[in-house]
Amino acid sequence: MGKHVRTSTPLLFQSKLLCSSLSYLFLSLFFAFYTSLSPAIKCHFRSSPIDPLQSPLFIYPQSYGQNKHPIPTIKSSCNSPVFFSDYSLVLDEIRRVIENSSSDSNGLRYVQGNENGEKFGMNYTTQKRLSYYDHRDDGIEIPCGFLKKFPISDYDRIAMESCNGVVVVSAIFGNHDKIRQPQGLGYNTLDHVCFYMFVDNVTIKQLYFHNLLSRKTKENRIGVWRIVEVSSEELYENPAMNGVIPKYLVHRLFPNSKYSIWVDAKMQLVVDPLLLLHSLVIMEDVDMAISKHPFYVHTMEEAMATARWKKWWDVDSLKIQIETYCENGLQPWSSEKHPYTSDVPDSAIILRKHGVRNNLFSCLLFNELEAFNPRDQLAFAFVRDQMNPKMKINMFDVEVFEHVASEYRHSIKRGPDVIQSIRTKRANLGLLANGGIRTKCDNYFEKMWDE
Repeated sequence: MGKHVRTSTPLLFQSKLLCSSLSYLFLSLFFAFYTSLSPAIKCHFRSSPIDPLQSPLFIYPQSYGQNKHPIPTIKSSCNSPVFFSDYSLVLDEIRRVIENSSSDSNGLRYVQGNENGEKFGMNYTTQKRLSYYDHRDDGIEIPCGFLKKFPISDYDRIAMESCNGVVVVSAIFGNHDKIRQPQGLGYNTLDHVCFYMFVDNVTIKQLYFHNLLSRKTKENRIGVWRIVEVSSEELYENPAMNGVIPKYLVHRLFPNSKYSIWVDAKMQLVVDPLLLLHSLVIMEDVDMAISKHPFYVHTMEEAMATARWKKWWDVDSLKIQIETYCENGLQPWSSEKHPYTSDVPDSAIILRKHGVRNNLFSCLLFNELEAFNPRDQLAFAFVRDQMNPKMKINMFDVEVFEHVASEYRHSIKRGPDVIQSIRTKRANLGLLANGGIRTKCDNYFEKMWDE
């Protein structure tokens, strides 16, 4: 008589707790894998798809002390996808655009100075500056800095004038940042894009100290960047104002370039600059592409944040600046300003097509920064809204900004030669501390708050 054999559930599956734990583990691993891929899938961002440069463009000595970790991004996904065309197609199209561009795409005439001038810019009165905003007479000369010679070597100047396609520009004054190399460059980008980094005396001393540069050669290079020393003692006392020159007068420093990208030194591009220009400027048919500010929409919000967080030491002058703009037509952002989607940009990355509208905007904005302070976000909307002809601007979402570049913190350690912070000068009662006093911006406030 045979023995009855009883079968049972394997011991591994007898515990409900164990089964639940394993299920949770597998689901967690799946969702973690999906989440890691989903931002790239949703955003459709692509770095150079054909033979990108895989090896590091430059190996820094350990003593240079780059910040290794970028600042965490605000957004974890992208609701505003940007589609990049194939690298080879972009390269061919930009080549054709540059070859077919007029050699005189500037179209502006500038107020001329001389090498021995006392000031780099004129610093006109408000009414004189405003008189240049309506540019329907091509014969009028526009003030646009350079009333004295920009203090760089003739060797660098000749090289800059020979850059006749795309230029990527950055600057470090006061040794405030580290030089970072762009990532994701296509195989042929360096043959068509010039990379220029402007530095002052303080910064270049540190580059020599870390053996990043050699005094034996005329042409200073660190990776892709050509380093141009600027004798900033001949310009402005404030390093930030000196940085404004390559940021907004790039069309004058590189008079034969057709496109430019400004990159704050705290930023590192992670997408090929040709892909960026093609998707954000050329395909959108605009003069400029710039990110919207992640938090602010109205100029007044940025002005108050500038005072609150001491981004500019003279709060009284901020009050005068904003009241001047209110008196001369500044309005808060509203749907009436479409296609402009905000009054406040994040100007750490600016992509430009050089031409009359863009160059005029840059000149007018530079004049405002010289008249008040180098906080370019405060004057941005006023110049944009008041100037004629109007700018065509692609103000893209912050998610795009965070997917095409990595942001790092400014250098914490500063040498003894760096200008120390100036004590904040508080504002009188008025715009930024309204004590019941009527101001020139009351109508602005009422419209902004919809009262």
